[in-house]
Amino acid sequence: MKKRARAGHSIQTFEKATAATAHYVLRLYVTGSTPNSNRAIANVRKICEEHLLGKYDLEVVDLSLHPTLAQGEQILAAPTLIKKLPLPLRRFIGDMSQTECILLGLDLRKVD
Repeated sequence: MKKRARAGHSIQTFEKATAATAHYVLRLYVTGSTPNSNRAIANVRKICEEHLLGKYDLEVVDLSLHPTLAQGEQILAAPTLIKKLPLPLRRFIGDMSQTECILLGLDLRKVD
């Protein structure tokens, strides 16, 4: 006789499996080659390589070359990182040096 999995257990198992296989789509908006922009790029790449290896797409958009993109995405400050997928959409502003906050926002860390 087979045992049936409890509904709560199945949902938790599904959520863990989904999180483990989720593919992240990230877009980082910067303004030129400023120290703050360069720091943000380096910090995001480091976070992605350490925590999302092989499970992410990162696009870096220079708003000094593509200013119209700022209006379309409602970018008010740069650098800004947008997590497009997996949902929910999240935004981070600054040089991305607050690694733990970024990891929490990307749902890669649980709140204690």
